[in-house]
Amino acid sequence: MNNNSMKLLFLSSLMMGTILSISSNSWLGIWMGLEINLLSIIPMLTSNKKMMINESAIKYFIIQAMASTMLLISILLIQMKYTIWWEKETIPSSMVLSSMMLKIGAAPFHFWLPEVMSSSSWMNCFLLMTWQKIAPMMAMSYCISMSIFTFMVILMSISIGAMGGLNQTSIRQIMAYSSISHLGWMISAMIISENAWELYFYIYVILNMIMISFFKSTNLFFLNQVFLASNMKTEIKFMMLMSLLSLGGLPPMLGFLPKWIVIQLMIDNNMTTLMLIMVTLTTITLYYYMRISFSAIIMSHTENSWSMKMTNQKSKTLLPFMTMVSMLGLICTSNIILFY
Repeated sequence: MNNNSMKLLFLSSLMMGTILSISSNSWLGIWMGLEINLLSIIPMLTSNKKMMINESAIKYFIIQAMASTMLLISILLIQMKYTIWWEKETIPSSMVLSSMMLKIGAAPFHFWLPEVMSSSSWMNCFLLMTWQKIAPMMAMSYCISMSIFTFMVILMSISIGAMGGLNQTSIRQIMAYSSISHLGWMISAMIISENAWELYFYIYVILNMIMISFFKSTNLFFLNQVFLASNMKTEIKFMMLMSLLSLGGLPPMLGFLPKWIVIQLMIDNNMTTLMLIMVTLTTITLYYYMRISFSAIIMSHTENSWSMKMTNQKSKTLLPFMTMVSMLGLICTSNIILFY
């Protein structure tokens, strides 16, 4: 009970830090919110039982503290040198963007993210991939514009997210590289339209929630557990396949909807070359999702097992429903668009 009350305290403090950052009208306020947010998540990442988790929490703390220091120094330098409209200038905006990209783990500042996630629990992974990105990305949206720097960050995020996941055996690291790839899409959406990146983020959170519910309820952490999961029914493996393909952005699924919107906006804004490169590189991420899924279905040679070990009974009814949301989301939204 004591442990749960501590988690509740830190979770509420974590949310308060993010809300403070989002609602602040000064850069100092944003920095303060990010600091409260950081100090709240560190106790949630630590564990008395496992030293590896503590190591990843220290790594996370050092990186985030560096990013916060970079942000503070950038703001102080900008206030001394530049005018009030510094967001339009390339160098000062790049300084602030770099610190925020280090916080969210966009390439080339991504090295800490797979390392920290590889030894965290699934719930902490979910927080790192979703909630922890809100405040820095809102801060980024205030001063982002299309430049060589942002162009290179988008390309590197999508290519590293695609290539990095190919040789991984840890599902948590695969999800981390997938997150880096999605960040590339979100940053490109952010340059064009605030509504577009927010919609992308909402759908990304929903799909992540579905996948992490699967992995948590079936207690999966590594690829060989998926291949040798004789205790997992084929139906569960099929649902996992569908959800993974949706997260990858395969057209009939919900995960394709935000990508479709971003593609359309990029074509409208004469960013066709970047869009084509992004779509081509994203197919590689689809490849490693399919590798997990198809191997799990094709290589399941012990189909005579009828048991399905799930840690939670609610999962048996909840997961099929969540998979349906993931699969039928695009069909429903397409019909709504047709009616209007």
